[in-house]
Amino acid sequence: MTGAQAAERILRSQGIDYVRVGHVRGNLTDHYDPKNKVLNLSDTVYNSTSVSAIGVAAHECGHAVQDKVGYFLLNFRGSLVPAANFGAQLSWPLIIIGYLFGGAGGTLVKVGILMFCAVVLFHLVTLPVELDASRRALRLLDENGILVEDEVKKTRKVLGAAALTYVAALAASILQLLRLLILFGGQRRNDD
Repeated sequence: MTGAQAAERILRSQGIDYVRVGHVRGNLTDHYDPKNKVLNLSDTVYNSTSVSAIGVAAHECGHAVQDKVGYFLLNFRGSLVPAANFGAQLSWPLIIIGYLFGGAGGTLVKVGILMFCAVVLFHLVTLPVELDASRRALRLLDENGILVEDEVKKTRKVLGAAALTYVAALAASILQLLRLLILFGGQRRNDD
């Protein structure tokens, strides 16, 4: 069974016949698009029969199930995407320009730091969404008999390793925010 076939089987088992399984170029480009109801699988997952590929496909199906049941954090994360993208693009230029023209305590620096907070919030919400999708994936693989017990254990390891990337992204964004607050947040002007 390929990753695409596993995804189709899992989706149908959950009564999700309105989500299309699509193929997207690249590696690590797998994602579920809740707006267009498309589960996109990358080159390394779509036609692959590896345990890892099936695990990744099942993980994306976990997001489709989250969407079906109205999982709050998935919807909240989706609403954060524009603010997080905007914050990621503009926070640093605002901080740098603000520092150059207004000093460490300037308004633009503060606005830049506030915009970076949207990035941190996005990562904070993403972590439980991804962990939940992996939990659902493992259950769905077992319930549908797609993988045997030993393969499910291997998939658990793969999905666990993938989850660590979200932990790392969250930790990096929190540390970056702390760094910004230490560098610029505690600065006060002495106008005496």
